[in-house]
This record gives sequence, C-alpha cells and structure tokens, in this order.
Amino acid sequence: MDKSMSQEGLALEKKKKFNLSQWIFIGPHFIFFIVFILFPMIYGFYASFTRWNLISSPTWVGLQNYQTILGDPTSSFYRQFRRGLINTLVFVAGTVPLQVIIPLALAIMLQHRGIKGKGLFQAIFYIPGLISVSAAAIVWLLIFNPRLGPVNNLLGSEVTWVVNQPYAWMVIFLMTLWGSIGGNLVIYRSAMSGISRDLYEAADIDGASGTVKFFKITIPMIKFPLLYTIVMSTAGAFNVYAQPLMVTQGGPEQTTHVLMMYIRTLAFGQGQSVAGMAAAMSILLGLVIIVIAAFQFRIMYHNAK
Repeated sequence: MDKSMSQEGLALEKKKKFNLSQWIFIGPHFIFFIVFILFPMIYGFYASFTRWNLISSPTWVGLQNYQTILGDPTSSFYRQFRRGLINTLVFVAGTVPLQVIIPLALAIMLQHRGIKGKGLFQAIFYIPGLISVSAAAIVWLLIFNPRLGPVNNLLGSEVTWVVNQPYAWMVIFLMTLWGSIGGNLVIYRSAMSGISRDLYEAADIDGASGTVKFFKITIPMIKFPLLYTIVMSTAGAFNVYAQPLMVTQGGPEQTTHVLMMYIRTLAFGQGQSVAGMAAAMSILLGLVIIVIAAFQFRIMYHNAK
C-alpha cells in the first residue's frame, strides 16, 4: 500500500514538473501575447464605444461612433471611412491576385529539372522582402523620378508618376509586389517539392497536358499552403499603410489615402485625437477582413471537395 502511494506521489510530482516546464517554454510568448495583442484588442474594442482623445478618460457613447461612420453622410468621418475603404479595396484588388499568381507561376517554372541555379533565383526574389519599406520607397521614387529616373529616360516620357493617376497606383503596386513575391514563392516551392513525381509520371502515361496536371495534381496537392497565402496576403493588403504613405503621401487628391492612414491620422495626427472614432474604424476594418477571409475559406474548401 505504501509502495503504491509512493509511486502515485512520484507520478504526480513528475506531472507537476512536466507542466511547469511547459509553462516555462510558452510563458514569455504567452505574456507577450496578453500584453501586446490580447489587451490592446480588448481595450480597442471598448474604446470604439467611447469618445476619447488619449488624454482624458474615455466617455461612453454606445453605438454613436458606428452610426456616424456608417450612417451620417454629412460627417467627415463617414466620408473618410468610405474613401479610405474604397482606396484600400483598390489596393487589395490590384496586389493580392498578383501576389498569388506570379509566385505560383515562378514556382512552377523553377520545378523543372532542366533549370539550374534554382536557389539563386529564389534568393533574388526573396531578398527584396527583407528590405525596409522606407528604403524600398526611396529606391522606387528614384527609379520613377521624372527627371533623373531611368524609366522616363528609357521611355522618353515626362510623366510625373507619383502625382498622377493611375500612375501613382502603378508605382505602389510595383513596389508592393517587388517586396512580397519572394515569401509566397518559398512557400509554393516548399509545398511542390513534397508532391510525388509518380503522380506526374502517371499523368504523362495517360497523356495529360500540362494544364491538366496543374489543375488536377499541383493545385489540389498545395491547396492548404495556397489558401494560407491567399488569406494572409489579403489581410496584409487590407492593413496597408507604409507603401502609400512613403510613395505618394496619400495623393494625388487623397486617391491613394488608404483606411489605415485615416485611422492613424485620427488617433495620432496633429490636433486633438479622436481615438474612439479611430478605434471604431479599426473594428469595422477588422470585420471586413474576417468576412472576406471566411468567404475565401468557403470557396477554397468547396473547390477542394
């Protein structure tokens, strides 16, 4: 009896030590998550129902901020949210499809056995993603400089790219794609390397074309990495801020002034802060991202059946 009790005690002590070791490993990340992610999210949600200037105590106003943003056309906040969301959608539509299609096409080309230096090509496409947005913006502004830039000199053009539309969007799109293709390319190449060559050889025996192999073998086998990149690219595009700010400062005529720029200006810009309204816009933007991500999951899951 004493022996069995001592064994149970040792097992319980080992279990406690094991649990303690788990918390030691996840503890720092868990604390970071609570302090810098979970608490700001909860407090931001609360702030969206208040009138708050970051200095005085928040004043509860209920749904007033949301009613102003969504249902008061005479309000400047309504116009800012509408304009910012439209500009953000333009950025999403102009970059996300290309962030998926271009890396996927490059990954397929690099899968051919006859191509040499695959690692070098992959590194060339990946390195721009390691460069800061501010440094990249300086490079692209020099490239499209109306007087000294190589683009105008090669084309014999006098276009001032960043102050005219649709050229301003084109510069922002090019800069974004330049820095984002490499990450998705690495994911797609890693996923494709796990596809058995026997599947392609069997398809060759059956006389399947390259298009058939792509849609019947490659896409189904990498559907989860593909879904991940689509959702993450979309979420990142909706949260765009630095590229339009550094390249065009939101111009011309605020046509590239995305929603995150309005939120940042309302909360931390010059003059009195309107943090409660900015928080409400952030919550609405988050809801848009969630709805679109759920729709993407639904479409991909349905097609995967």
